[in-house]
Amino acid sequence: MRAIVTGQVGVDKKSYLQNVVDFAGERGEEIALYNVGQMMYDEAPDVNPGRILDLPLARLRSLRRAAMKDVIRDAEGRPNVIVNTHATFRWRHGLFAAFDFDQVRDFQPDTLICLLDNIEVVHARLHADYTSDATLKDLMVWREEEIMATELLAQALNIPNRFYVVSRGRHADTTETCYRLICKPDMKKVYPSFPMTHVEKLPEVKAVINDFRAQLAKAFIAFDPGDVDEKLLLDAALDAVKAGEDFIDAEAGTFMPGQTLSVPVRQVLDIAKDVDGQIYTRDFQMVRQSDMIVSLVPNLPDGTPGLSSGVERELQHAFDHSREVYVVWHPEKNPSPFITETATKVFRTTEEAMKHFGEKGYLVQGNLFGH
Repeated sequence: MRAIVTGQVGVDKKSYLQNVVDFAGERGEEIALYNVGQMMYDEAPDVNPGRILDLPLARLRSLRRAAMKDVIRDAEGRPNVIVNTHATFRWRHGLFAAFDFDQVRDFQPDTLICLLDNIEVVHARLHADYTSDATLKDLMVWREEEIMATELLAQALNIPNRFYVVSRGRHADTTETCYRLICKPDMKKVYPSFPMTHVEKLPEVKAVINDFRAQLAKAFIAFDPGDVDEKLLLDAALDAVKAGEDFIDAEAGTFMPGQTLSVPVRQVLDIAKDVDGQIYTRDFQMVRQSDMIVSLVPNLPDGTPGLSSGVERELQHAFDHSREVYVVWHPEKNPSPFITETATKVFRTTEEAMKHFGEKGYLVQGNLFGH
């Protein structure tokens, strides 16, 4: 598998992808990793760390072409290859492309992956590694451009169904997800669907949901919408406004594990519409890049179904795009026809669903039930 992995500056793709390579190596799989940015620095020893994007565009392009020429030559004949690069840059030069189509075409990638992270973590990494005045708003726009440019590149290469959006994950490590996309691409791809915002203060329900997510992540290539949770950041900012506070604390995630970031409330409020819009677009993209959706409807403490409008829209979107639709329904009250009529099958427990997937031969290649 030949993969190109894009993502905005601040996602720290280099360390993440090295973890993917190491993970593969522990399982007897070889992946060659080419970090185009580092290769460009190697071509330009006169450029100080963190300053390469300040170079004139002509020299940047020359360095990039030299690096990609080396990649194309060295990658020939290797079984699995990852090229770590970018699709776009939004810098002092404005917005500009970060690749040359003729070289991407010559590399002949099998898949394109755009890697994401929570925007406040991206912001913190960017400001730690570069001299930049980029705001959260700037980075939200850049992320949207990066995703779209990567998707358009996949279309131009005639591999539109091999474009994926993958989140690094704040709590769950998605290294294995990326490894499976590259080394086990025939595994079933699933979108886990579940209520998020309105169960945030229900720890017992959240525990049930997290167990459901973990079982799917173990058995499939899972594109989990909960791996980017900026809606919680926005909710915290709205609470801070009511309390008259100017900053909120957010988990630093993989940037500084176990620590928190101080995030300006005003900047969070500036991206309110972007957060909602990107959740809507990104989650639907992850539904379409999956073979099936598996939705959990938990039983809430008052006995009502934990069925959010978001889950309902995701189920309908999957059905409209001819994906297999499975529902795990916990409440005693039976689901409505709006659920049953669009569902491939409805289960009462996650275990029942997993047994069904095993019987259908979906659990293979060393995952939950396979060997």
